[in-house]
Amino acid sequence: MRILIMGAGKMGAFLCDALSFQHEIAVYDVDAQRLRFVYNTYRFTSLDEIRDFRPELLINAVTVKYTIEAFEKVLPYLPKDCIISDIASVKTGLQEFYEKSGFRFVSTHPMFGPTFASLNNLSNENAIIISEGDHLGKVFFKDFYRSLKLNIFEYSFDEHDETVAYSLSIPFVSTLVFSAVMKHQEAPGTTFKKHMAIAKGLLGEDDYLLQEILFNPRTPAQVENIRLELKHLLEIISNKDAEAMKSFLTDIRRKIQ
Repeated sequence: MRILIMGAGKMGAFLCDALSFQHEIAVYDVDAQRLRFVYNTYRFTSLDEIRDFRPELLINAVTVKYTIEAFEKVLPYLPKDCIISDIASVKTGLQEFYEKSGFRFVSTHPMFGPTFASLNNLSNENAIIISEGDHLGKVFFKDFYRSLKLNIFEYSFDEHDETVAYSLSIPFVSTLVFSAVMKHQEAPGTTFKKHMAIAKGLLGEDDYLLQEILFNPRTPAQVENIRLELKHLLEIISNKDAEAMKSFLTDIRRKIQ
């Protein structure tokens, strides 16, 4: 299959590497310098090259802030039978865009990133395939994600946004709060160092991505849950209530089993 990947960032380069031995791959990026780090592929810097390549599948891997803008620029250069797709972690506006585009589409979300995941072993990582999509497009990504040994889930656009609000906003907010009150430690303990590594990785992500995840309409309810639990824990600590602390710890151990 002829596949065009838009964006030669971390995920774009990863997709190129993972797909290039079984498919004919081209990577397009407006920054030619980023194309230095992709291999076994055609390297495009002009939209006319895309027209000549005639991709059968487009994977939009640009920064989430520019996902729809990138689609709008490239669609006139695609054959009408091309399936268009995205891997964005934030799907805001994408369902409406796809329905108006006139192209077959498939939307997925690999729930990992090069920052944290071990790309040589993804068996503990997950991927979401959006149910409102082209059948053949979904089959392609199911086969591809299975080859990476990812655990695959199929959700609607709405279910995806709800899952992201829970699975990303809670750790994101917790990490941001940790970072906000953090002080430099001359001799940090193991737990502190682990939290610090997570914080550095998170804060190395694109600001717009963090903003869109935190601005998800479902996020405030999750943040409110964190606030209530912090209030409860603070009361237990302030009162030095050993029984309440035991009950609190028993409850949260049960939840993470």
